Amino acid sequence: MKLKLFHVVLLLFLIAAPLPVRAQETSPEEESFSGGVVCMPDAYPNGTSDCLPLGPSAYITSLASLGLTFPPRPFIAFKPSPDLAKVPYRYFHMADDLPPKFYSSLVDAQAKSENALTYAPGFVYISYQSMDETGHFFLARSGHWIRGDGNRIHEFSSFQGLLFRETPRVAFGWTIEQIPVKSGPGYRTAETGQFLPSLTVVQIYKTEIVNDTAWNMIGPNQWVEGRKVAVVTPNTTPPEGVTNDRWIEVNLEEQTIAVYENSQLVFATMGATGAEPFWTRPGVFQIYEKKEAETMRNNDPADFYYLEDVPYTMYFDGARALHAAYWRTRFGYPQSHGCVNLSMGDARWLFDWANVGDWVYVHDPSGKTPTDPALYQGGAY
Repeated sequence: MKLKLFHVVLLLFLIAAPLPVRAQETSPEEESFSGGVVCMPDAYPNGTSDCLPLGPSAYITSLASLGLTFPPRPFIAFKPSPDLAKVPYRYFHMADDLPPKFYSSLVDAQAKSENALTYAPGFVYISYQSMDETGHFFLARSGHWIRGDGNRIHEFSSFQGLLFRETPRVAFGWTIEQIPVKSGPGYRTAETGQFLPSLTVVQIYKTEIVNDTAWNMIGPNQWVEGRKVAVVTPNTTPPEGVTNDRWIEVNLEEQTIAVYENSQLVFATMGATGAEPFWTRPGVFQIYEKKEAETMRNNDPADFYYLEDVPYTMYFDGARALHAAYWRTRFGYPQSHGCVNLSMGDARWLFDWANVGDWVYVHDPSGKTPTDPALYQGGAY
């Protein structure tokens, strides 16, 4: 129903105005009225010629222009099968502050024999096939025995990304820690009293910069700090250099991975890329080798690492690869030595989807990641 502004004003005047003491002796001059009509509260993104979209309509229309409808449009996404996270490996983390020793026999391991391969202390994970009766000695899949001077891994990160049947209309992301929801952008705005747990999926309708800090709008009068959300902004246009309709986008600023096929976003997740000074290099690359499992090693005593049976490894830039990181419990932060680390389930999904020759587009919207090729030498994990 539409009400004429004239009728509304007249009705309010008659209710509020006191009765006159005596009638006017002369009639006031008659005024003309254009008959403006207020639109019913609704979104009018294309405007309207027969009513005025004022008040609530203006507010609703402004939200609709951001993709926020009333009621909110559901966010349609699906979790991959949790079975993807299952692997035929068991891992043992050797103590970081002790030189890792690999013994040729159980007897040598029990006796702490000098007859052992010994490396510098570092980041060492062993893939083992069995243990002795005491549970203190482990037979690695490589055939060596190791002493139980570390901690076995019993569970991997259960985090998994999202599958899509159609590209979402707005940006979305995952909270990377528990965060408060503010009533507006900026640290000084009022709290809503609401907190979002870590790994909550949110839709993002608008981003504003306040005092050099990004804030994301996740609903009407609901804002969260941008750096605490790993954001995917769908873009189905192939990046420059990509020559087909299949590519993997790695966003270094947001720590997100998005997978595109046939001009659609089909999968998205969080990862962990290279931390300074072991950045993941920006550029357009192609997957040149896929390996079900890989042993990764760096012999530099100052930065020694040895990682057995790293699952679902796909090399795209020298030693840099997309792969599962069974040693990580959290994603959404730069942490690696240059590789793109994924949860076990996400790495398996991507490994099954990708082919040798598929494109990998690595970029940093912030422009902070250096591009000098001289900085991208040596190993990665």
